Order: sequence, then C-alpha cells, then structure tokens
Amino acid sequence: QSEQMLSTIQIGSSRIDVSVEGDALAVSHDDLLAWVRNAAESVATYYQRYPVPHVALHIISTDGQGVRGGRTFGAEGGGIIRIHVGKSTTAAELERDWMLTHEMVHLTFPSVPENHHWIEEGIATYVEPLARVRAKKLDVHQMWFEVVRDMHQGLPQPGDEGLDHTHTWGRTYWGGALFCLLADVEIRKQTNNKKGLDDALRGILLGGGDMRQDWPLESAFAAGDKATGTTVLQSLYEKMKNDPHPVDLPALWQQLGIVQEGQTVKFVDNAPLAAIREAIALGTSASSPKAAIDPHSQPVLVGRRVSPDPMASNSHD
Repeated sequence: QSEQMLSTIQIGSSRIDVSVEGDALAVSHDDLLAWVRNAAESVATYYQRYPVPHVALHIISTDGQGVRGGRTFGAEGGGIIRIHVGKSTTAAELERDWMLTHEMVHLTFPSVPENHHWIEEGIATYVEPLARVRAKKLDVHQMWFEVVRDMHQGLPQPGDEGLDHTHTWGRTYWGGALFCLLADVEIRKQTNNKKGLDDALRGILLGGGDMRQDWPLESAFAAGDKATGTTVLQSLYEKMKNDPHPVDLPALWQQLGIVQEGQTVKFVDNAPLAAIREAIALGTSASSPKAAIDPHSQPVLVGRRVSPDPMASNSHD
C-alpha cells in the first residue's frame, strides 16, 4: 500500500519524519502531528533531550478505532517506530493515547539480552506517565491513580523465579515498572531527594546507551548508579533478578501519601515520603527540564487504559 510522507517535526536538535501507510484516517494531519509532538515533548521533558537524532515514524492505518500498539527498532541514525491507528480514531482518542510515548521511551535505553526484556518494558511502562505529567499532558492525580491501580500486576506470583527468569506479561511490563518505582524511591532516600531514577536514566543515555547500542545490563546499571552516586540499581537487581522479592505495596502507597478515593487519589502531604512522591512526579528543582519544548502546547489531562492486550502490545524488538 502507498505510504504518504506527512511532515517532519523538530524536537530540539532531533528530527522525526512522520508518514502514513494505508487508507485515509478520519483525523486531520494537524491532529496526527499534534499527537506525535505531544509524545516527543513528553520524552524530551523527562530526559532533558530527545534520545536519538532521527526517528522514522510510520503510522499504519488499520480498520477500527484507537491506537493499536506499536513496535520500536534501533536504526543507524536513531530509530524506527511503526504504530497502528484505526481509521475511525478521533482526535480525542489521540489526545488520550499513551502508546506512542511508551514506544518513544524505548529509544532511550540500550538493547540488552532477551532475559532482561523486563527492564526495557518496565522503563517504558514506568516513565511514560511520568513524562506526560512533567510535560503537562497528564494530570498528576490521574497518573498516581493509575499507578496504584495497576502496579500490583507486577508482583511475584506463586512459583516466581525473579525478573530474569519469569517472563509473564505482568512481570515483564509491571514487574519491570515495580523495579523502577522501588529504585526511584531508594535513590531519593539515599540522596536526600536530590537525585532520582530520572538522573540515572539520563546518565545511561548521556553515556551513549540508547536503543542502537547492545549493552550488558550490568553496564547500564553501573552507568545509572554513577550518575546518582549510589549503587541502588545494581543492589536492587541483585535482590530481584533470581528471587521473587515480594513488596508491600499498600504500605508503600501509605508512606508516599497516596490514598485512593473512587476514581482518583488524594495526597497526604505530611506522609513520610510525600516530598519523594512530589519529586518522582514533577522532578527535583535541580533537574528542571531544559529540553526545547513548544511553549504553545496545551496541557491535555487524560488517562491510559489498564492492561494492553499482550498480543497487540508494544513489543520492543
């Protein structure tokens, strides 16, 4: 089927070439480009730069409605993302989408051996909503509501043998995200909330560890720990790689000062880790975003769905 080049979006010094394959979509070109820009700005805000110099983004028109999952590949100049969008998709659905941000986060971390796939999907699952909150595309209460609602899917089940050996959907996506949350909290505890997982992940990226590179996982964690002046990633990996490492999530939410109320959450500002909760979501003042962000972007306060269909889901490749 024919492929139509739509436009090029510039994010800082990075270029995203957007093309559409297949039948015409109901949404306008402007709506599609706003969707791409929102995702790219979210990732650039969290990482303080867009991760790779160039991305070829192929939007594939399919039957039906909604964003249908994508795949991301490293390529010589940066990356290739292929993502499916239903022909009947509305602009509002694009505004609510989280999948394109998830796919773009994959560009930020080196490719590691297959038994560590959980860290690639875990980072994408954990960082995506945080990036959208920091770029003012997602409401912080909505973000924490969904994290509290969904994170239990990453807990070990009977027979679990640790993250490197338990390749279920829940342990790959949400087990990886749970590792990231625990690391974020622990880095902030050890650095008096001056550093977080964002600093570790930026350190890996600045050290050349984007998706085009094949790294041992230990090298990535060593680079991340160097950036925070801790050994949190390497120590937590030792605890979680071969063992279930159960976590008391209700106790963690209580310490962070997050209380579920209906379809949202309220924050308890005198909770022991309330300042850490704020820094995880909004960043520490020391690491305020320096990315080239369009000042005219409108905040879009929208959510994400509970569980991607494992079959149609965002595989990393």
